[in-house]
Order: sequence, then C-alpha cells, then structure tokens
Amino acid sequence: MFPAAADAVPRPRSPESPQPVPPGRQRDAFFDNAKYLAIVLVAVAHSWEPLKGDSRILEGVYTVVYSFHMPAFIVISGFFSRSFDMRPDRLKRLVTGVAVPYIVFETGYSLFKRYADHDPGMEISLLDPWFLTWFLVALFIWRLTTPIWKLVRWPLPLALGIAMLASVTPDIGDDLDLQRVLQFLPYFVLGLVMKPEHFRMVRRRSVRIAAVPVFAAALVVGWWAVPRMDTDWFYHRNAVQEMGAPWWTGPVMVLAMFGSSLLLTACFFAWVPGRRMWFTALGAGTLYGYLLHGFLIKGAGFAGWFDHAWLHWPAGELFVSALAALAVTLLCTAPVRRVFRCVMEPDMNWAFKKDAPAVAPAREQKAAPREKAGV
Repeated sequence: MFPAAADAVPRPRSPESPQPVPPGRQRDAFFDNAKYLAIVLVAVAHSWEPLKGDSRILEGVYTVVYSFHMPAFIVISGFFSRSFDMRPDRLKRLVTGVAVPYIVFETGYSLFKRYADHDPGMEISLLDPWFLTWFLVALFIWRLTTPIWKLVRWPLPLALGIAMLASVTPDIGDDLDLQRVLQFLPYFVLGLVMKPEHFRMVRRRSVRIAAVPVFAAALVVGWWAVPRMDTDWFYHRNAVQEMGAPWWTGPVMVLAMFGSSLLLTACFFAWVPGRRMWFTALGAGTLYGYLLHGFLIKGAGFAGWFDHAWLHWPAGELFVSALAALAVTLLCTAPVRRVFRCVMEPDMNWAFKKDAPAVAPAREQKAAPREKAGV
C-alpha cells in the first residue's frame, strides 16, 4: 500500500527518482512493479517492430501497447521528480544519472550502428538522439523545468497547450528530439501534480474489473485502426505538417491521444500488484534494461535474425516476445547493474566543487558583520 502522505513516498537513488532512500524506509513495491512491467512492454514492443508488418493483429496490439507504455513510465518519472529543485546535490545527480548516461549511450549506439550495420555515414551527434536515447534528453529537460511547473497555477493545461503548439510547429526541427520532449511533456507534468491517493484510486477492485473491457475495446479499436491510422501518431516525433495531415488535426490528436493514453495507463496501473513480487527488486534497474536492450534488438536486426520466416508466424512472434521479456529482465538484475554502474550512476565527485552548498552560507556569515558596519 501507499504511505499516507506524499512526503512519505520513498525516493530511491536512480535517474527516475533523484533522492536516495533514507535509512529505515523501504521502496514502494507498487512503483517498482509498475516500472518493471512497463519496461518489459517497451522491450517487447521494440521486438515487434520488425515483425508487425506481416500481421494486422500484431500491429493492432503494438499500437495499443505504444499508446500507454511510455506514458506510464513518464508519469512515474514525473511523480518521483516532485521534490526536484536547484539544490546542488540534486543537480549533480541529474548530471551524473541522466546527462552522462546520455552522452555515453548516444555515442555507443552511434558507433554500434556504424560498425555493426556497416553504416560508415552514421555520425556521432549529441544533438540528434538515435533510437531510444531521446528519453534521457527529455528527462533532463523535464526535470530542469520542474520548479517552473511547481510554480505556475495550472501546470497541466499549460503543458497540454505547449504540446498542441509543438504538434503544428515543424520548424522545431530534430535537434534533441524536441518534438517528443514537448509532446510527451503533459505526462511528466501530470506525474508532478499527482499524489499517492490518485494511484490508490485506480487500484480499486472496481477499476481493475472495468479495465478488462476497456483493454478489450482498445484491442478491437487498434485492429480496426491499422489500415486507417499512421502509427507515427504514437511516436510523437513529428509535427502534423510532416505527416501530411491538415494542421488542425495536430492539436486534436494531441488531446485525443492524451485522453486515450491516460485511460489505458490508468488500466495498466490498476493491474499492477502492490505487494512484493519476484520481480519487484528489478524495478530499481529499469533504466539499465531500457538503455541496454536496444543493443540486443538492433543487433538482431543488423544480423538479419528477424528475417527467418518462422518468426513471422504466431508461434515465432510469441517466441520473440518471450525472448525480449527475458532479456530485459536479465538486464535489470543486480549483477548487470554492478557492471554498468560506472556509466549509469558514475561517482564524479572529482568533477564538482567540494562542499559547494556550504561555501555560500559561510560567505554570507562573514559578510553580515561587514554590512552592519557599513563596509
């Protein structure tokens, strides 16, 4: 169950939640379970991309999963960013836990594509995130703007307005994947304004039961929409003009997608168990699984493994799904985290000024007597 107050929510040390777990507190099993299940859906959906073109059913399921798996992950990221401010120690964790991994993995993915895919023209550009590294750019920008969202009176309507404007502004360009940053922004801001009781509301038994027909209807709509709707709408990476649609459909689709994604995200949260499960501890390593599984998915594609005909049949699609789920699960485990902690959560005290927070108060205390003396 959730703690009674928002301040009692545990904040583990990870890029999703900037605070370390204080002594005597335990991580909330619900959030770790939700993050693990969401990251499994992310990996499985990525494994479907080379296969979905041969199956209308698979592509329909793919669109349903894509409509809520990243929104769910982003809402949780926003919820655990509520305490973020410009305090030096939190800024340090933002740099070491988000900015540094972005530089490392964006470089790593670019080099991987250049050599594994025999693409010598693949450039290393920190301004143009490739594949899944866009999330780190977005998280960095969202978290830096957290104090602003906590200051304004109507943060969620403002964030929705920005997303709607971004959808009709192709001049934003591809730098830092700002279209995704801005169009996914409302989900992060929603997480910022949510309280533990909101999560309790969607975990009621009545909501869990209602989620069954809602998801069933979503799957039917997803199957129906396959030949009628461009899947680029779910990626939020282009302005509407770049998709060849009338300009007014951009704001309309932003609102429609936000509403449908929010409904399915609520259903997803309703089904997430609140007690400790065998996979609960893996929730602490979801960013490891997220950033590392892309090498496996892309590597399999570069090697032509998805070209085997039997993988494009239902049994093969189930096999690929199970393999992706198993792989990302292993990548979230403690041994993998120990190996990659040096780049995911590096100790970079050498790069920062020592005792920076204590220097300013000391200077103020020394300056006070001089001010009183009129110096």
